[in-house]
Amino acid sequence: MSETTFDRQSAISGLIRIPATMYFVVVLALVPWLSEALPKSWVDFPADSVIPLAPWIGDKLTWLAREATIGSVRISDITRGLASILDAPMNVLGIVLANGVQRGTGEHVHTAVPSLSWLAVVGASGIFAHLLGGRRLAITVVVGLLYIVIFGLWTDAMVTVASVAMSTTTAVAVGVAIGSIVCQRPWATSIVVALMNVMQTVPVFSYLVPTLLFLGYGPSAAMVSTVIYALPPMVHATILGLKSVPSEVIEYGTMAGATPHQMYWKFRMPSAMPMLGVGLNQAIMACLNMVIIASMIGSGGLGYLVLTALRRLDIGAALEGGLAIVVLAVVTDRLGQAAAQRLASGRAISHKQFPYLRMAIAWIVVATTLALIFPLFQKWPDTYVITTAPMWNALITWINIHCFDVLDAIRSFTLINLMNPTKNFMLSVPWSVAMALLAVGGFLLGGMRIAVIVTALAAFVLLTGFWRPAIVSIYLITLGSLLSLAIGLPIGFAIAQKPSWRAATDLALDTLQTMPTLVYILPAVMLFRNGDFSAVLAIFSYAVAPAVRYAIHGFSSVPSTRVEAIRMCGGSRWQTFKWVQFPSAFPTLLLGVNQTVMMAIAMLVITALVGTRDLGQQVFIALSQMKVGNGVVGGLAVAAIALTVDTLLRAAAKRAAERNNLKL
Repeated sequence: MSETTFDRQSAISGLIRIPATMYFVVVLALVPWLSEALPKSWVDFPADSVIPLAPWIGDKLTWLAREATIGSVRISDITRGLASILDAPMNVLGIVLANGVQRGTGEHVHTAVPSLSWLAVVGASGIFAHLLGGRRLAITVVVGLLYIVIFGLWTDAMVTVASVAMSTTTAVAVGVAIGSIVCQRPWATSIVVALMNVMQTVPVFSYLVPTLLFLGYGPSAAMVSTVIYALPPMVHATILGLKSVPSEVIEYGTMAGATPHQMYWKFRMPSAMPMLGVGLNQAIMACLNMVIIASMIGSGGLGYLVLTALRRLDIGAALEGGLAIVVLAVVTDRLGQAAAQRLASGRAISHKQFPYLRMAIAWIVVATTLALIFPLFQKWPDTYVITTAPMWNALITWINIHCFDVLDAIRSFTLINLMNPTKNFMLSVPWSVAMALLAVGGFLLGGMRIAVIVTALAAFVLLTGFWRPAIVSIYLITLGSLLSLAIGLPIGFAIAQKPSWRAATDLALDTLQTMPTLVYILPAVMLFRNGDFSAVLAIFSYAVAPAVRYAIHGFSSVPSTRVEAIRMCGGSRWQTFKWVQFPSAFPTLLLGVNQTVMMAIAMLVITALVGTRDLGQQVFIALSQMKVGNGVVGGLAVAAIALTVDTLLRAAAKRAAERNNLKL
């Protein structure tokens, strides 16, 4: 392409973009006038035009769960029987790790056979951590578990571990099976991938309502909800891993005369193991992220401890339990990463590791013997338990007494001058204008196909009657994401210029991204009480990590030759940033914006716990009132918002990459 042609195309592209941008600005500026000039039905969607999808789904699911039969057997009997089957292995794990074998009833309950002692579990975990990652990982695991012991949270933590272990095992088994079947049927790949994408964007609360209806209150319902939530990353990893098997491996297996069964187990699966290890780690994190949410329908453990503490406004105990969940998340994340790295390097478990297994068994035997002789090693004495809950509660009291006026002034000023006007303006935009802007934006970014997709997704939200809660959700997501980007991108740019800071930054970001979502709510509520302000702060703190990470990656990937060329021409730092670094990093930054928004949406339903009036609140109310249809359709509305944002931002990133001759 000649330079003249390139300049002409750039000029035409610029002339197209300027009117488009001005179009959006002018239309938004005319919103007050349009709200008065347009017919009322074009401003507020008529209630009698709403499709009663939520009641219809609710009625059908309720009928299916309570009245439908297969032959002479009621479906409810089948699902409750399935719940009993699922409860059995979880009860066994609970006996081994947490409760032991209990005898008697009421006040006469006693432990006939104790569970594994904390000494046995901590030591065995340290041994296997050393096998996977060496001395540093072993120390991390042992110190983390000892923290849980000393703070008197061991039994609750082991209940959580049992639940996470069962959920992860099931999610991995089902995910690998689905991914393997799909890879053998290419026509099904796009369908399953699209379904998994929707499942990843549906709020976690939406999974609780149907499972509670079919399986009843208890650990099995919590486990099924957790498995559904953790399934998509495992399916994605399996499909990607099996499709990425090098062609020479397949050719070698074919030349060796391998049967389809041998080809799968001896060639495809070993090559896909690195990606499966990544999927395993993501599945574990998803299960841990569901700990507190699943406790609402009977999972118990640390999640129930945090939930009950929040209900009685004991912020100190809730924070202590939340930190224990963080410790478990960090420990399992490090173990998962070590396992993934071992699989990626092809170092599978072999006979050379048998000494570790024998050492672990010997340790468990010795520790169990010591626990039978010295009760200290079975259960940490209450007199030795350390607790920081009174300190946190005292700190909150002190803050409320001495800093309330300042914090309340900050909260009130922001709400009055920024947040409330933004929300009121967004709510005042006529639905017809919003749909038109969305369609035009989709067309400009990706053509007719993108315009149709995003318009159809918005139409689903509109026609099902969730438009106004969806606008409130978008308002919270927008403010939280903008705050995350305004702080995260400059931090990422600064760290990209200092390679020596990368290791510490990666550790901090990994830790932030392993924390369960509800943990981010606690500091905001402690300082600023319930409401939209606390919700935005929680969204910001959860979504800032990907903004920083993608900024680091984007600015670190700028070709050094381009930077050197402009500096040799005498370009200043600002000119280097403006003309080279930012344009080159822009496609990656857009992907970072996309991931930041996705994290903000994932946090959206959790913020319903602090009194927002968005889609998350609709789903939360549906759970508490067992309105199955509202929960399902509200969750799909959240998914529609997430898919709309994802579609638009990916199209923008692709367009920017093509314009700068870059590959994403």
